[in-house]
Amino acid sequence: MFILEVMNTVKQIQDQMRRLGDVESARQAARYFKTGAGEYGAGDVFLGMRAATLHELARTHQTLNLKEVDGLLRSPVHEVRSLALLILVRQMPKADKGERRRIHEYYLANTERVNNWDLVDCSAPEIVGGYLHDKSRRPLHRLSRSKLLWDRRIAIVATLYLIRNGDCQETLTVTKRLLNDDEDLIHKAAGWMLREVGSVTSPFSRAS
Repeated sequence: MFILEVMNTVKQIQDQMRRLGDVESARQAARYFKTGAGEYGAGDVFLGMRAATLHELARTHQTLNLKEVDGLLRSPVHEVRSLALLILVRQMPKADKGERRRIHEYYLANTERVNNWDLVDCSAPEIVGGYLHDKSRRPLHRLSRSKLLWDRRIAIVATLYLIRNGDCQETLTVTKRLLNDDEDLIHKAAGWMLREVGSVTSPFSRAS
């Protein structure tokens, strides 16, 4: 009975999202997120939904349990996976210690589904960086050595949470490890994080 309820909930949300999609926006998104053969987002499917709509849906459905979120994250549709991650991001700050750990571990066990730069960027700071803020940073080092592009981007983007909480050293450590990475998406993320470091460590930022 529980599994049936999960499946029904997931289907209802997916049906709702399809009704909110736009065909032309979906075509534009497919080009923007490089879904052609051989590109980093090859084969991804889009509904053509606005970011603001996804955030509103995440607020509406923020009480979904992890099984229901998992049903969304397993979708072949980009925006459905995005919604799953946005829900987890909303849940993290309010969750108790045990639930935070479950969300974090679930996320790291499913990074192959966090498979585009926007999905990483909207989720890694809170779910990975936020969780590791007062813990060992070894998971970041492991991710930075992964063969999976998205793991490596998670490793560097997750440090945004740490930067904004006064800890810049981990960003420098991970960036150094990724200096010779072959992927442009990694270099762009590292450059972004280094600019964030500069924004909080420069004399001008301290004066303001």
